[in-house]
Amino acid sequence: MAFVATLIANPDRPAITPAVLEEAARRLRAIADPAILAHGIAADLRFEADRPAAAESELREALAPAGIDVVVQREEIRRKRLFLADMDSTMIGQECIDELADLVGLKAGVAAITERAMRGEIAFEPALRERVALLKGLPVGVVERLLDERIKPTPGAATLVATMKANGAYTCLVSGGFTAFTGPVGARIGFDEDRGNVLLHENGTFTGFVSEPILGREAKLATLVDLRERLRIGQGDSMAVGDGANDLSMLRGAGIGVAFRAKPAVAAACHARIDHGDLTELLYMQGYRRDEFVIG
Repeated sequence: MAFVATLIANPDRPAITPAVLEEAARRLRAIADPAILAHGIAADLRFEADRPAAAESELREALAPAGIDVVVQREEIRRKRLFLADMDSTMIGQECIDELADLVGLKAGVAAITERAMRGEIAFEPALRERVALLKGLPVGVVERLLDERIKPTPGAATLVATMKANGAYTCLVSGGFTAFTGPVGARIGFDEDRGNVLLHENGTFTGFVSEPILGREAKLATLVDLRERLRIGQGDSMAVGDGANDLSMLRGAGIGVAFRAKPAVAAACHARIDHGDLTELLYMQGYRRDEFVIG
C-alpha cells in the first residue's frame, strides 16, 4: 500500500536539507523523488510499507534532533473540508483560565490543576468547576484587558484557517474554555464559528460558576459529529487539533487528529503530532505548498 511521509521543520529554523531528504528516502525506500512543499521546511516522500506506523516512528526518532516532524498518511486526497481546533495552548499560546486566576494571585494553584486535567490525571469537568469557583468576584471587564494584553494567537494560526477556508473548508473553534474568549479569539483568527463554556456573572462580576452542562471531552466529539452531519461529509474529510486529554475523543474521531505540542499521553494516542513547528504544519500535512498559503 502506498503512503506519503511529510517531513516538516519549524519555518524559523529550516532544516530539511538535501542530505536529510536522501537519508529519509533511504530509510523509507521511497518510490519517487521528494515533492518539495517549501524549501528547507516541508517535503513529501512517497513509499510503500506493510507497517507504516513503525516506519513513521523510526524516521521521527532519527530526525527529531534536527527539529523535524514526520507525519505518515495513506496516499489519498489529504485536503480536509472540516477543521476543528482547541483554543488554549493550541490556537493561542495561553490558558485563559490561568491568566484570569493570575489577576487574583492564584495562577500557580490554578495552573497546577489545569496541567493535571490536560494530562488526564483528573476529570476535566470537576477540575473546571474547582478553578472557576476561585474566580468569584472578579470583574467581567478583565476579560477585555486580558485579550488586549496577554492572549496571543499561536504562530501560523490565522494562515492555517484562512488557507483552509479559501479552499472550501468549514472551521470551528471548540474549547473547554469560555465563550468570553472563544468569540473574540475565533473572530480574530477567522473561524466560521466557536463553541465554549459560559462563565456566569451578575452585576458585572463573575459568580464562580459555569453554565451546565460543561463542554468537555465528549462534547467536543459531539461537535465534530454534528458538523460532519450538517455539512454531509465523511469522517475522512475532517481534521482536528488539540493538546490535552479533553481533546482526545475529538482527535480520535477526526479523519486526522493532530497533537500540537501535546502532553505525552495525548501525543502517543494521536495519528499525527507536532513537536517542533507551528500551525502551518497542518497545511503541509494536507499537501499544500507554501505558495498556496493565504496569509491571515
